[in-house]
Formats: sequence, C-alpha cells, structure tokens
Amino acid sequence: MIVRKPLKLDCGKTINNFPIAYETYGSLNNKKDNAILVFHALTGDQYVTGINPVTNKDGWWSHAVGPDKSVDTNKYFIICANIIGGCMGSYGPGHQDPDTQKIFGTNFPVITINDMVNAQYNLLDHFQIKKLFSVIGGSMGGMQVLQFVSNFPDKTKTAVPIACSSSHSAQNIAFNELGRQAIAADNNWNNGEYFSKNISPDKGLAVARMAAHITYLSKKSLQEKFGRKLQKREHLKFGFDADFQIESYLRYQGSIFVDRFDANSYLYITRAMDYFDLPGQFKGNLSDAFKETKTKFFIISFTSDWLYPTQENKDIVIALNAIGADVGFVEIESDKGHDSFLLDVPDFLKALKNFLEKSYSDN
Repeated sequence: MIVRKPLKLDCGKTINNFPIAYETYGSLNNKKDNAILVFHALTGDQYVTGINPVTNKDGWWSHAVGPDKSVDTNKYFIICANIIGGCMGSYGPGHQDPDTQKIFGTNFPVITINDMVNAQYNLLDHFQIKKLFSVIGGSMGGMQVLQFVSNFPDKTKTAVPIACSSSHSAQNIAFNELGRQAIAADNNWNNGEYFSKNISPDKGLAVARMAAHITYLSKKSLQEKFGRKLQKREHLKFGFDADFQIESYLRYQGSIFVDRFDANSYLYITRAMDYFDLPGQFKGNLSDAFKETKTKFFIISFTSDWLYPTQENKDIVIALNAIGADVGFVEIESDKGHDSFLLDVPDFLKALKNFLEKSYSDN
C-alpha cells in the first residue's frame, strides 16, 4: 500500500507517497468490528502466521494466531504491517531517496515508535474501519499498542500490551548501543552505504543479534538447555572455536539472522525503541497518556523476563488504575524469559484467548 497522505515525523521531516507492506488473516465482517491490528517486535515482520515466504519458516506468532488459536482467524480479521524503518517492504533505509535517486542508508530520517504507529493508522482508512476490536503486541509491539491508544483514544475497543514498558530503561538502551556499535565496527558497514559496494556488515549484525538474543532468554532456560555441554566433542580444544553448545547456538542465531535482516534497519529500529518515553510525552505523567480513552486493557508479563520485568508492566497498570481505566493484568509463570510471548506457553495463550473471547462476546 502506498500512503499518499504526508506524515510529519518526530524528527521534523515529512515523508510522502511511502509504502507500507502488510498482511491480513481471516475475514473482515460486515459490521467491520472484528479487526485486530497486531504490532510486531524489533526483528518481526508482517508475516504473523502461516509460512513466511521469505524465510520459508513459520510466521513469528504462529503459536498464537490461526484458526481456533488464541487470536482466532476464524473469528477475527488480523492486520499486521511491517513498520516504517523496517526491511520487509515498508519505507526504510533500504529504499531509494527520491531526491538523490540513491539508496537512503543512514540518510533515512530517524523514526520513533510514534511515527510507526501514525504510519500504520492509515490501514484503518484503507479498510474503512472506524474502530478496531483490539490492538495487540509484545515487546516493541507492546510499545506501539500503548502509543496507539494514547494517540487514538477512541479507535480500539481493547488493547493488549505484552512484555513491554512505557519507556526504555538505561539497561535496554545500553544493550541496543552494544548492537549498534558492533554493526558500526564492521569494516563492511561503510557508514551505512554498504549497498553501493554490494557488501553487507554481516559479522557486525550477527554479533548484534547474538547479544540481543541473550537478553530474550533467561539464565535458567540457558542453563537447562545448554549448561556447560560441549559441542560435538568430549574434550576442550584449547582454542577459540565454539567449544560449548551455547557458543555454537549463538553463532547459528547470528548467521541465520543476517540472511533476513538489514543492518541499517537494525540501527533505526533500536534507536526508535531507545527514544520511546511515553510518560515523557506527558511531562512525566503516564496516566495522562490514557486519560481520554475508554479502551479496555489487558497487560501481560512473564516471571523470568528480565528485559521488560513485571514491575515495568505493573507501572502501566498503576497509571491506568489512577485514572479509573478498565484494566486487567496477569503475570505468567514461565522460565523462557522475554521470548515467552513468542513461544508455546499454554497459560499465556489461554489467558490471551479468554480475554479476547470475553471482550468480543460483549460487543
């Protein structure tokens, strides 16, 4: 879809006639009141469920979205777009600059979570949807959920922010900076102009992915899955090959990531996450971000998530309670860390399904 309406970005620049790539699942009913806008996380895309045509693997949320699943495609019409700044078809640093006719690279304007949400709002106009049934997302997707309700307080009946925060912590900014510096230190990065030389900073991007992937897991899950087990050998090699299974696993995660993701997009998206500070948009008062809405919230966190710990999710609940908003909360017991929302965690999937079904029956 080409968005014809100009969009002024938080950085001050305006973009026009820009593409948003999206996928839909299920059918929009006659009343157009069964639509769910799903927001993806940092390395996600528009391919929520089914087979991703780029990777030929299951969509990133296949555990949750599909016929008779938590987000039931027999009942709801699911829309998911690749965010602007991404690398799966929506406007991003891999696109051509209309002024120079060259690939943007790092000349692409810096974007924010707010910009991502405002860009995707055009999908409501595209489908002539007056009000969504729900907005749902985990991690960075959850940030988009919060920003959407703040920006458009009367445009969704329900909202489900999962494993997220209302502002990025210093720890998370630090992890993102580590990833960005790994990319910038790769000789192939070429100040973001690697496209012109037909090269890619694969090594730097792989290291960035490895560092981030550690934060998505928990100490317990890593210990139980890998411990100190050696990789296809009985003895240490006394070198710097991957002696341990965990080393081999991380190297593999880094290597497959570079095949599907653009390094410049990684820089832009992590920067957008770092800039996210919803209370800061309202002079430090998170409650004020939601004071105009009647949206029904359901906030979900996980016990072993140390990237976006339960307390940061509870802070959102507290802010909503302070203004008398309709909000539910559950902390799911899981040892799988931040990635729990992407995995087959039965208690989580059941809680999500029950909330949506009850809210939909109240329609």
